[in-house]
Amino acid sequence: MGDRSNVAKPPLELAARSRRERFARRFSVGPLAYLGLLGPGLIAANAGNDAGGVATYASVGAEFGYSLLWVMVLITVSLALVQEMAARMGAVTGKGFSDLVREQLGVRVAAFVIGTLLVANAGLVVSEFVGIGAAAELFGISRYVAVPPMALLVWWLVTRGSYRRVEKVFLAMTFLFFAYPIAAILARPDWAEVGRQVVRPSLQLDANYITLFIAMVGTTITPYMQLYIQSSVAERGAGASIREARADAYFGAVFADLISGFIIIATGATLFVAGTHIETAADAARALRPLAGEYAQIVFGAGLFGASMLAAAVLPLATSYTVTEAFGFEKGVSRTFREAPVFLGLFTGLIVVGAAVALLPGLNVIRLLVFTQVLNGLLLPVVLVSILRLVNDRDVMGAHTNGRVYNLLAWATVAAVVTLSTIYLLITVLGLFGLEI
Repeated sequence: MGDRSNVAKPPLELAARSRRERFARRFSVGPLAYLGLLGPGLIAANAGNDAGGVATYASVGAEFGYSLLWVMVLITVSLALVQEMAARMGAVTGKGFSDLVREQLGVRVAAFVIGTLLVANAGLVVSEFVGIGAAAELFGISRYVAVPPMALLVWWLVTRGSYRRVEKVFLAMTFLFFAYPIAAILARPDWAEVGRQVVRPSLQLDANYITLFIAMVGTTITPYMQLYIQSSVAERGAGASIREARADAYFGAVFADLISGFIIIATGATLFVAGTHIETAADAARALRPLAGEYAQIVFGAGLFGASMLAAAVLPLATSYTVTEAFGFEKGVSRTFREAPVFLGLFTGLIVVGAAVALLPGLNVIRLLVFTQVLNGLLLPVVLVSILRLVNDRDVMGAHTNGRVYNLLAWATVAAVVTLSTIYLLITVLGLFGLEI
């Protein structure tokens, strides 16, 4: 019969064989191979669970127990939609958000986005290093000892590595978020009641309830997350697959909000039952110790450290991407200082200023967070509406614009988020003048 291995095969058969071989290679190295599909979406969504986010979710659990868990279900859908659109734009266009805004929506909109984001993110970077210091102090280490080397570590990891290496480090940091499910288990919650509250919406006509309801939305869907995911997907270049970017965005949203839910469960099972009120994430960790044991405090503190470290890196990166894209400067973590001086210089400056200000004695972190939330509240509607305008522009997205049903869900999401963010902004501004609604 002869050797038939060299007989030419039809193109479709070769393509099918190639797909089978790729699948076999992935499967043969085990489930960890699929981590290669994850990246910007998972990183961006988890960066939203930063020090301010942990404080918000812990406050929700401490003040209202499990009664706001149903909100996390709705927020997860909204976050997934917004993250997916940003990731899809990055994969299709190969450009970051401010690049497209400048080209399609004009210089004025781009200037407003850049100016507001720069100030708001600078304040948030400070809060992340405050979170790192607070987490260190939970383990008996002074913030003056912990913050400088951690700032140097974040700077070194980003400026001395390729994009793929930096992304792997960020993905590794997300494993620290498993501390919160462990803390929730240690708190011994009533899981049947947790399940009921997840699927049974309830509302309370209470100013604090409404404020925390809105704050949950604001801290989960923040502008810098969308800017980071789009720029990061774009930097992946030829390796950016629309299908993989979409899966990453969806998975990241679900994973991050599950973590947020576990923070609410952990504090709801302990602090709410004991009537303990908190103001910061560190307060929550300390309060857990007498109620759920020393290990609960330790794992909660570990989660706070990981959350703050991740956000302390992602926030300056998102800001640097946005500024350099808008003005056409060279950008990317794979670049050297000589190749991208503005990008890496701005990243370095934000790290240095953030860490230095966080070490100032007598810093009013709460006031700082309020101020930055006001700025983010102003920016969020602009970012979300701009994303929807861009993602539905066929000149920008070609055949990858939103479908009719997807657009309906996306615009409903944006309308709800913008309305709630506006109310939260109003409440926050009135609060600065000692007024209440």
